[in-house]
Amino acid sequence: MGEAVQNLHLMRPLWLLALIPLALLWWRIRPRRQRDVAQDSGLAPHLAAALQVGGGQRRRIYPIDGVVLLGVFLAIAAAGPAWNRIPDPLVAETAPLVVAMKVTPSMETADLAPSRLERARFKVLDLIAARAGARTALVAYAGTAHRVAPLTEDPNILQPLLESLSPEVMPVDGQDAAAALTLATTILADARTPGSVLFVLDDLDPADIDALNAAADPSRPPVLFLVAAPDSVALPQLGRVQNAQVVRMTPDDSDIHAIERRLRAAQAEALRIDDRLAWNDRAWWLAWPAALLALFWFRRGWTMRWSAIVIGGALMLSPETVRAEGWRDWFFTADQQGMRAYNRKEFAEAGELFQDPMWRGFAKYRSGQYADAIEVFRKIGTAEAAFAQGMAEIRNRQYRPAVRSFETALERRPEFPEAMRNLEVAEAIVEYVETTREQSDTGEERGIGADDVVFDNEANRGAETQIDASDEGAAPLTSEQWMQSIDTRMGDFLRSRFLLENQGGAG
Repeated sequence: MGEAVQNLHLMRPLWLLALIPLALLWWRIRPRRQRDVAQDSGLAPHLAAALQVGGGQRRRIYPIDGVVLLGVFLAIAAAGPAWNRIPDPLVAETAPLVVAMKVTPSMETADLAPSRLERARFKVLDLIAARAGARTALVAYAGTAHRVAPLTEDPNILQPLLESLSPEVMPVDGQDAAAALTLATTILADARTPGSVLFVLDDLDPADIDALNAAADPSRPPVLFLVAAPDSVALPQLGRVQNAQVVRMTPDDSDIHAIERRLRAAQAEALRIDDRLAWNDRAWWLAWPAALLALFWFRRGWTMRWSAIVIGGALMLSPETVRAEGWRDWFFTADQQGMRAYNRKEFAEAGELFQDPMWRGFAKYRSGQYADAIEVFRKIGTAEAAFAQGMAEIRNRQYRPAVRSFETALERRPEFPEAMRNLEVAEAIVEYVETTREQSDTGEERGIGADDVVFDNEANRGAETQIDASDEGAAPLTSEQWMQSIDTRMGDFLRSRFLLENQGGAG
């Protein structure tokens, strides 16, 4: 709430000038308090009170008060109150997160059953499940830091990697948190939206504090610490890290909820300072108190005929507001209704409600109607529209048109890093598909298609082959044995990869 008040501003402040005639109207029409008859006439107070008509039933609230208050609500709504920005519709709505897991012998301490490391794994998996659809990356660090998994939305990729982390796979002993932060910052730099870094640890080397604080500038992502240690373990050094927040691990999900709140707050702050994003107009919130005040006009003694005439005339002059499609049209514009449906993730309905072409295209894109979204974006002559068209064409497997769309976006705005990066990706896809087509022997005309790639069969690929193998003494593996074999192989893979990375860095 404090952040909303801090970020509150008006998108169209000139509409507040309408408050001036409203104040004059209220001052001119509202009945004044009757003057003291006894003082003016010199009569005795008890005689003046008997001669005064309606003196004991003086009204405190008049119809003009409700009319003016309704006008105040409408003027503020027209001014466009806003306190947060609209996230980029083409990316995930949840900010990316890099989990930096400390993997050292101290994390195998059993004071948190079954161990600190095991408990940390459970918490990270719970956090990933709570952030369904959000991108999460994994970094493991001890004396060195290594990227375990890039940003991904698939928890099935992260789970086996998490379960295979142990001190044995780390090539160097230690706890270099500064190296982990540097690597996490590099991962987040490739994301389109700002993200955060979550350290899962049981201790922090005081020598890393200076390095962490040196990176505590506006470009550094927000940092959170999830302490995988009992409450009896005091870690005062964490409080010395600037622009960081500490969350203690709890037996329930309260720590997960606390992390989610901090991540949402960090994302909201990052969106607030991103000038590329539009502000979220909250004018429709004031429609509810305005509607409540309008109900008083049906009460006897509160109807003001002149105000009904004025409002009726305004409705007749505005053809957009006299549609008889439902009660929502009396209080919300088509774009406001579309945004409400969009926020409810009812994208198909939002695509039909939006009149703004960009948002209509975004809604159709999010609902999977890529062909319709392409047609909408094609009619808009902006760099953002060409970029969105390319994204929809990629989703629709139209790779070569996507290349042209990204090139158009760069022509309209040469400094467009996202379009430049996506152009490289689209060109790589085109090159891969065309190369595969050239290697095929189908004899078909060259073209791009994702579903009809045919590989050559010169090496008898796909032919029926019989392999004789002895099944003597063979027995099916249990599910537990099978999972253990997978975890062992994954651990060996990570150990070998981390060793190679460490040797390459040393060289």
